[in-house]
Amino acid sequence: MNELPVVVIGAGPVGLAAAAELVERGFEPLVLERGVGPGAGVAEWNHVRLFSSWSELVAPAAGRLLQGTGWTRPDGETYPTGLDWAERYLRPLATALDDRVRFGTEVIGVARRGRDRVVDSGRDDEPFTVHVRADGTEERIAARAVIDASGTWSTPNPLGGEGLPAIGERAAADRISYRVPDLGDPVVRTRYAGGHVAVAGSGHSALTALVALSGLAKDAPGTRISWVLRRGSVGNTFGGGDADQLPARGALGLRAQEAVRSGLIDVVTGFRTEALERDDSGRLTLVSSAGQRIEHVDEVVTLSGFRPDLTWLSELRLELDPALQAPVALAPLIDPNVHSCGTVYPHGAKELAHPEKNFYLAGMKSYGRAPTFLAMTGYEQVRSIAAELAGDHEAATRIELRMTETGVCGGAGLFDEPDDAASGGCCATAEAEVLTPS
Repeated sequence: MNELPVVVIGAGPVGLAAAAELVERGFEPLVLERGVGPGAGVAEWNHVRLFSSWSELVAPAAGRLLQGTGWTRPDGETYPTGLDWAERYLRPLATALDDRVRFGTEVIGVARRGRDRVVDSGRDDEPFTVHVRADGTEERIAARAVIDASGTWSTPNPLGGEGLPAIGERAAADRISYRVPDLGDPVVRTRYAGGHVAVAGSGHSALTALVALSGLAKDAPGTRISWVLRRGSVGNTFGGGDADQLPARGALGLRAQEAVRSGLIDVVTGFRTEALERDDSGRLTLVSSAGQRIEHVDEVVTLSGFRPDLTWLSELRLELDPALQAPVALAPLIDPNVHSCGTVYPHGAKELAHPEKNFYLAGMKSYGRAPTFLAMTGYEQVRSIAAELAGDHEAATRIELRMTETGVCGGAGLFDEPDDAASGGCCATAEAEVLTPS
């Protein structure tokens, strides 16, 4: 079985970092990516600037791999957009990995060869079989180990306040976006200009959308913005402002706060959406579980986080926290009821292990429904996993990531790059997806 590759699912930042770590450890990785290029999720938020600086966005092993290719490392003190990140780092990294990365290849299932999840006998001695679909055909790829770094970008949380789509949400799909709209695109800008837009969510994705839409409201008369919050008050949603140790994050919060104060945004608190009604003109009414109504809505932007897609892992023995859907040993470290991005402790293979030997969730998918994913923590995860697979248990348990109190997070938001580019990063709430997608 040693001659088989280690399959990595997802060619996003963490998946490609895993491949670089595996190469250094003498393994032959095979990265399987559903999209047509590296960072396919990143391509969907090219217009958004990250809170993390370049110094925090290049994985150590990936940087070492790229050194011999003529690659120019970006200025570590600057903050890239999603487009910058993809073009100046992810694409060169995928090129350096060469045929170890396969694009247009969708993973549709993972199992043990010859065994479903019920069978005990000889289970750990059999390789994995990764079932894939590409160009309309299916095949099975044998693997000695599997690292699932496919992210959560493809499975956003619904608008409905119970974790399920609100009544009428599916039928109104043509009026709902689950991504930060790119108002630099003339077609997208026309869609939102002059209408009533409801933005649902309290994380940095929502703040990013609110800032962008408030700018549109200044330029396009008749544009109305309603900010829909499940919580009972705005509270600390805007962050630390000028006192924030992360200047980019503070700047975003201040801009959103000013937009609210200026009257460009109507705030609706304590609103948990239960249903959407559609009138004869096609406009929507949002109805809360308490009977509140937000009427005459033309477009809805739902930014309430993401969740893992576990459907194609049904034949593996996973041990997941019942609330967060994260590995049980990791869940207490990332519980959003207790932790922010600055208090999540770096972790590795031990916390990410499952009863299914040599299978690991990594990156944003490992966090399940927790929103506080840290970009550099994802890189530390795959360093530890590669060491564990190589039998270097001391290196696997050693923590090599050192963070400041605020943490180093893979966040993104719409902001002007700060003059004093202090250490970047932010909690990747609804953007974690955005930030470490595959």
